[in-house]
Amino acid sequence: MAEPLLELRQLSIAFGGLRAVQNVSFRVPRGSLTALIGPNGAGKTTLFALVSGFLRPDQGQVFFDGRDITGHAPHLNARAGMTRTFQIVQPFALQTVRENIAVGAHLHIAGRAAALAEAERVAGLVGLASQLDKPAADLTVAGRKRLELARALATRARLLLLDEVLAGLNPQEIGEMIPVVRGIADSGVTVLMIEHVMQAVMNLAAHVWVLAQGQLIAEGSPAEVTRDPAVIEAYLGPGTAERLREAHVT
Repeated sequence: MAEPLLELRQLSIAFGGLRAVQNVSFRVPRGSLTALIGPNGAGKTTLFALVSGFLRPDQGQVFFDGRDITGHAPHLNARAGMTRTFQIVQPFALQTVRENIAVGAHLHIAGRAAALAEAERVAGLVGLASQLDKPAADLTVAGRKRLELARALATRARLLLLDEVLAGLNPQEIGEMIPVVRGIADSGVTVLMIEHVMQAVMNLAAHVWVLAQGQLIAEGSPAEVTRDPAVIEAYLGPGTAERLREAHVT
């Protein structure tokens, strides 16, 4: 495995009696495109919050580019090159697409003109070049998803944590977004994505980790994990793997 850009060691957090994340450890290779999957309520977004600094773990450590960043504030992690997106996209509705992307660029670029120029460059990477002067409020759901990607990229991210960037899109929009995500990874940005759209996971991810009830239950290629009985049980319920096996034999 290539040198890890991100490494999690025994991360855990509980909310009252609920152990949302339990002893999760894995390494994300530099330059890879990988995925974290699991049923609703598995703890995936909570794990992203721990990694990116929005939550502090009860135990365990997060290493980014070889440095222990456990508990570091999100803005510090973003400045270091780790940026996350969110399931619910909330752009600055009254600002243009260009201005929204420039907000991300301002993390490293002080001047307004230079930040706006960088916003135009980044917009081209995600297919928003023709909508730069449109108010963000006027974008479709698919357009807002692209804007969320662009704002994250504009921070000069080296690691992108994508939280269900395809949620809410129709099949055609998903098909159009897959090459955008692949292009980001091909440009050298390391991508770890939470995703429920298995079409995208199968097309994009080289390696997949599966989380259920806060614990890692499987990892491997997308083909391997989707055949794993523990994964089938986690998604479809107890006994499903055995019933599918018996049906296949019959």
